[in-house]
Amino acid sequence: MLEDAKAGARPPAAAAGNGALHRRTPCVGVCSTTYGDLVCRGCKRFAHEIVGWNGYREPQRQLVRARLEELLAQSVRAHLRVADVSLLRRVAAAAVQDAAVRCPEALAAEVLRARHDALDACGLVPRSAAAADRRTLLAAIDREFYARSRAHYEASFKTLT
Repeated sequence: MLEDAKAGARPPAAAAGNGALHRRTPCVGVCSTTYGDLVCRGCKRFAHEIVGWNGYREPQRQLVRARLEELLAQSVRAHLRVADVSLLRRVAAAAVQDAAVRCPEALAAEVLRARHDALDACGLVPRSAAAADRRTLLAAIDREFYARSRAHYEASFKTLT
């Protein structure tokens, strides 16, 4: 997070609703790797990716962003169904940068964070009636995203002892 701040990353309030594709860094300003986590609870990058981010070339950054986008999409799919992609893209156009090229599920997560429309007004349907509240849904998606990111890290980097 420190190197992200030095590199001119926008603070979370300024970055809200701007989509992750054109931000310099995926940092959201809630870095837990400084407390020993191997996967950041904020941006879901791995600690070594955060430390090395400013030294990464664009293809390396794109690989990290692609993994984050896919894990976020999987997490959203576990809790939401995108019933109307066209409607979602229209709603997102004003609030999310690159709305036309984002995968629908990752776009749904951005819309949930940036807008306060009813879910059905965005073309979204919760998979559970208990998760129909926006705050509950966002928290569930974030927990799922973190769990999937940790599982990916453990499958990719941890060795059995």
